[in-house]
Amino acid sequence: MEAIGDILVLPFYGQGHLFPCMELCKKFTSFNFKVTLIIPSHLSSSIPPHLRHHSLIQVVEISATSTPPPLHKAVELPALPPKQKGHGFMHGPFSHHHQQLGQGIDTFLSERRNGSGQTRPICAAVDVMMSWSKEIFVKYEIPFVSFFTSGACAAAMEFAAWKNHADEVKPGEIRILPGLPESMALSYSDIKRNRHGPGHHRGGGPNRQNEPSGPPGGVEDGPPKPGQKPRWLDEVEGSIALLINTCHDLEGPFIDYVANQIEKPLWGVGPLLPETYWKSTSSILHDHEVRSNRQSNFTEEKVMQWLNSKPQGSVIYVSFGSEVGPSLVEYAQLADALEASNHPFIWVIQAGSGRPGPPPVLFGDDQQEEGYYPNVLDERIGNKGLIIRGWAPQLLILSHPSTGGFLSHCGWNSTMEAIGRGIPILAWPIRGDQFHDAKLVANYLKMGHMILLSDDPGEMVKKDDIVQGIDKMMKDEGVHKQAMALRSIFQSDYPESSMCSLKSFIQLISK
Repeated sequence: MEAIGDILVLPFYGQGHLFPCMELCKKFTSFNFKVTLIIPSHLSSSIPPHLRHHSLIQVVEISATSTPPPLHKAVELPALPPKQKGHGFMHGPFSHHHQQLGQGIDTFLSERRNGSGQTRPICAAVDVMMSWSKEIFVKYEIPFVSFFTSGACAAAMEFAAWKNHADEVKPGEIRILPGLPESMALSYSDIKRNRHGPGHHRGGGPNRQNEPSGPPGGVEDGPPKPGQKPRWLDEVEGSIALLINTCHDLEGPFIDYVANQIEKPLWGVGPLLPETYWKSTSSILHDHEVRSNRQSNFTEEKVMQWLNSKPQGSVIYVSFGSEVGPSLVEYAQLADALEASNHPFIWVIQAGSGRPGPPPVLFGDDQQEEGYYPNVLDERIGNKGLIIRGWAPQLLILSHPSTGGFLSHCGWNSTMEAIGRGIPILAWPIRGDQFHDAKLVANYLKMGHMILLSDDPGEMVKKDDIVQGIDKMMKDEGVHKQAMALRSIFQSDYPESSMCSLKSFIQLISK
């Protein structure tokens, strides 16, 4: 059967954005659409073979080199009407990556338009972190939709904080946000942490005043502060619809709230997790079957063997993802805490951990950074802990019966993967949206706890805070029961509400 039409999908650079975009591509093909996934070429190794061999998916790789191009070769993008402008991702220290990628996308679309037998794409699904690129799609008269790889809670909370003047909250005050659950009311502590919290970088602890802030796109002042207009409102300007990587079963009130605030169709189409995730809810998942393995000091088989040697529900999994994490000083406190804890653990440490700024590998720079590593810890703990450098088989770890808790920054993909496997979360958020996700986990979903965070943004998380947080989470039968209850949402298949949303979206673009 001939494909109905072609949809373009453009993710942001990190794997946390790429993975849900790959799954979105597969969802579109289930409706007999051809999909073109446009990626920076340095993400090539992250594309698994089964996606490249899919009959309806084309992967287009475009160079976005780490070396700034000559100024005279920077792509000239057409100006948008004032209401369609984004928030400035084409400016700042990483603008040359976007310039290179933008030039490549422009060339690809120009060649495609001039090619024989090529029809214009029916639409482009654009990661909101790539909102600068909508100028290119407007130039080629391709309608675009804004895709949030994060959940609805962060978007709703940012909007509600702006609408309800959260920046005016006083010490001791609790401000309920009309239209959102009372459990998500903002306290002065919430405001102070978010107001002074770090930007998009890995070193999230003290002494951060001299570190660069803001997302790697180049926004100078980081995430919006409480009471400020959410940036996503500008990012979605000109789009025909919004797609969010979540479902009504988990975030119904937040999806409905955002939908009521904007004059665009909005659909929850997630969680966008690998197909085997839905088909193996009672068995152990194997990451190599769905994701490309990266460099690591332990094979998936070794990790499996270690987990097999531990009692059921005893292991604490510690991972902050590849883009954000605590400071160097806080990593040392974490090492002491894991040694002092009575629980066996798996700790994943990325290259450059504790260093400020986005990791160079995010933009294809292979330079190796020296980050934090607990060199003497593995000698002292013996078989109690497994310290993984680099890539870790997270799906396997979260689906293994020995895993009993997850110390996480509450990045959205990690949060979804933990919920789907019934694993309680000890939240240690680092930057803007993660504070909202952490509050969602602890206050609304009630399947985890927040690590003790001071109102003072310059005060680091200490060893005792971590030890107490781990013990509280691992021993709390209530959060374990609630985590398992939430898991039942994922027991049968991809959520029905999300499938209905996808069908509604397909009807919109097929008109």
